[in-house]
Amino acid sequence: MEKWKCICSYVYDPAKGDPDNGVPAGTPWEKVPEDWLCPICGAGKDQFEKM
Repeated sequence: MEKWKCICSYVYDPAKGDPDNGVPAGTPWEKVPEDWLCPICGAGKDQFEKM
């Protein structure tokens, strides 16, 4: 699964997900809710780039 990098350098890793914010481990980027925000800076999914 592909990782995605935020403008603040946070990396969303699908293998880890973001369980503290409702995204379980194993969730691919396409399945992350559109209203999910970066847990570090609060940026939306549109501020992430595929690594």
